[in-house]
Amino acid sequence: MMPAASPSASNDPAPGRRCPVRYRYGPAALADAPEQAADTLYVIGGLYGNQPALAALRQLADLETGPVRFCFNGDFNWFNVDDAGFAAINEFVLGHDACLGNVEAELLAADDEAGCGCAYPESVDAATVERSNRIHRRLKQTAQAHPQLLRRLGALPMVRRYRIGGHAIGVVHGDAESLAGWRFDPAALDDPANRAWIDVAFAAARVDAFASSHTCLPALRRFGRGWVINNGAAGMPNFGGRRSGVVTRIAVSPAPTPALYGGRLGRLYIEALALDYAAAAWQRDFLANWPPGSPAHVSYWQRITDGPDHALTRAAPISR
Repeated sequence: MMPAASPSASNDPAPGRRCPVRYRYGPAALADAPEQAADTLYVIGGLYGNQPALAALRQLADLETGPVRFCFNGDFNWFNVDDAGFAAINEFVLGHDACLGNVEAELLAADDEAGCGCAYPESVDAATVERSNRIHRRLKQTAQAHPQLLRRLGALPMVRRYRIGGHAIGVVHGDAESLAGWRFDPAALDDPANRAWIDVAFAAARVDAFASSHTCLPALRRFGRGWVINNGAAGMPNFGGRRSGVVTRIAVSPAPTPALYGGRLGRLYIEALALDYAAAAWQRDFLANWPPGSPAHVSYWQRITDGPDHALTRAAPISR
């Protein structure tokens, strides 16, 4: 859930670093997934319980001239450990397309063996991992009071497939291999050693583009005729000095507002849009649940107020 320099999962068996076997589906799962049609798809990964971001999402979609399909590709829960916040986020999300993130998958687990389920790489320090496990433990306690929502979460798939403008789009939380995979992190996308795996993933999944999140840092990269777009986080800042989330838009027409960056795939526009939520309201909501000294405040407050050390130019398209 926190950005890291390395995409490779650690062999450390500690909770929070594990990638459970049940997370592994492989790219062929996308080839076999039911295909849904859309003209305009918003992929909203990493909402993290941010209700003002949902309000901004509605406003963004209202600018479109045609219908918009929402797909929440995991980790829509995280900071929303109050009962009202947990219910509001999940009721909204479950009214649209959604797939599991590691946060939701571990809410459904009978034990805490995998911790938060982030499969953090070794470059993330142990204290950060431990704090994430504590955040998830508290969220899981809240979730237990909402058994009906948990049952609905348990019915969600790990991947989704769409047909837009004649092209197949695969939506995942982590990467083409695993729910908590890190190979669609910007550092991994730019690693030449990862290119062969990406080519195989496109072929096995039979898609023209992958949309992901999980690693919390956005990027758009072209590989031959295919694209990989990671929206980073819809519910947290994604670039230094900018207090806005990012959502992925894939559509047969250009966005009605200026995109942060984008690319073309035949008729398709693949774009990253700023989600300009009410930052002050979100900070108040966050502090109500996570005051100074709490694990989430220690790990996330600086990012929520100042953004991460990630530049827009680093996320913008590079052809490989």
